[in-house]
Amino acid sequence: MLDLDQLRTFVAIAESGSFTKAAEVVHKTQSAVSMQMRRLEERIGRQIFVRDGRVSRLSEHGEKLLHYARRLVQLNDETLAAFDETEVSGFVRLGTPDDYADRFLPEILARFSRSNPKAEVSVVCAPTPNLFELVKQDELDVAIVTHVWKKGRQLPEIIRREPLLWVASARHATENDTPLPLALGRATCDWRKAAMQALSSMERETRLLYSSWNSTAVAAAVLSGLAVSVLPESALRPGMRVLCESDGFPKLPDCEIGVLRSWRQNARVTEALVEHIVSSLDNLSVPQAAE
Repeated sequence: MLDLDQLRTFVAIAESGSFTKAAEVVHKTQSAVSMQMRRLEERIGRQIFVRDGRVSRLSEHGEKLLHYARRLVQLNDETLAAFDETEVSGFVRLGTPDDYADRFLPEILARFSRSNPKAEVSVVCAPTPNLFELVKQDELDVAIVTHVWKKGRQLPEIIRREPLLWVASARHATENDTPLPLALGRATCDWRKAAMQALSSMERETRLLYSSWNSTAVAAAVLSGLAVSVLPESALRPGMRVLCESDGFPKLPDCEIGVLRSWRQNARVTEALVEHIVSSLDNLSVPQAAE
């Protein structure tokens, strides 16, 4: 049998980024945390951490274990909560990019409010790179983020995968313009980087016409026929048309959406909100693009 206490400590290390910070979360000494991880490695029969300079990071086996550890710890907490008749209350700080806020928040907040009428949610809209920093600085309890692996960055729990698509106006032939006009996020946007790299490999001449973190502004440029952009499948809007390889646009990588928790925060109200986020995104319907 796996030890849930060891798994909870393991998740705390993965989410906080260090043994020292995890020790604070699980209220143990650092030596006790190290001992727990040695015993967990013995039980798994695999090395779950590797040295990277002065710090330890998850090995390939560790990243695989993290997926299961989160599920086991969450199921344990859900089971206990099912027999706890006290109402969830308190204050939770949620962060999300504005495009996810537009698509996901109406259902998430409605469901959460109906289930937890005494809880209060504060919402901050910011780009994914900013959200990682806000969670790290304990200015947010939980965030919905786009996941792209970067060294030293906390690993979110991936809860949804969907294709990243090229989109244009259904009423215009903007994709035929030379140079190709584009409406994309700011320079640090991972979707922008993927789009520019794909077009560069084709030696397609482009010009960046609009650059904004605001999804509404980008969508407006697309719908008006001024530019082509890239969006995840669930972000398609009426009046948009998906461009594929037959239109001369290369396949893009999938978009991974994850939940990021503050390593300092394990309040019941936060976990309740995370449950509704996961459930809502699992059941999210995908809008139809124009033919």
